[in-house]
Amino acid sequence: MTDSQTPLLSVRNLCVSYGAIKAVQNVSIDVFAGEIVSVIGANGAGKSTLMSAVMGDVRRESGDVFLDGKVLAKKSFQVVTQGLSLAPEGRKVFAPLTVFENLMMGAFPRNDRSGIDDDLKRVFTLFPRLEERREQYAGTLSGGEQQMLAIGRALMSRPRVLLLDEPSLGLAPIIIKEIFRELKLINEQGTTILLVEQNARQALLLSHRAYVLQTGHLIKEGLSADLLRDPDIEAAYLGGGHRKL
Repeated sequence: MTDSQTPLLSVRNLCVSYGAIKAVQNVSIDVFAGEIVSVIGANGAGKSTLMSAVMGDVRRESGDVFLDGKVLAKKSFQVVTQGLSLAPEGRKVFAPLTVFENLMMGAFPRNDRSGIDDDLKRVFTLFPRLEERREQYAGTLSGGEQQMLAIGRALMSRPRVLLLDEPSLGLAPIIIKEIFRELKLINEQGTTILLVEQNARQALLLSHRAYVLQTGHLIKEGLSADLLRDPDIEAAYLGGGHRKL
């Protein structure tokens, strides 16, 4: 984790609405280079909307997003070229395409052939099963393999910040453990990560810092280790005590 006081990714006073529904209200978060930062909260808290707004997949009603001090674009394809990529909730792999073709779709902003080849090797090293299934159609993969593919596809743009939306969703515990082990390695190799995750315990064990989102509002933030010991967080999200949040 860096000692720099300038965030790599900064969200300031972000608001997103769906009609009359205020999904995200005045949310501000910072992610510093080298960190894993998690956003935890219950279903409907606004976590996925936050990620979609950062990526430009939904309209930002107000507020700004900055990458390395520069205003981030509002269209998703421009956001990717600026240095962010997303492994979305539900994986959303291209089912009729092969594993290899899906990974190449992740590299669409790039034209450095040797660098793309290097990153393909990196993805296959991280997730050997993807190399084994290189020519297999993505729609025939298991849920865990599709999640690996979604992460690998996001890595192929060589992002400065990797965004992950509910990577454990619908997966067996043994696969979740494997996915989170690889996320830790991805971070150790130099990729900054912003993680949205309903599995609060897994998210806090993985991340350096965390934010707690409830009905579109940030209600707590701090070091992940501290939040793991916070009685209110334990009661509300970790399955212990009496809920106060």
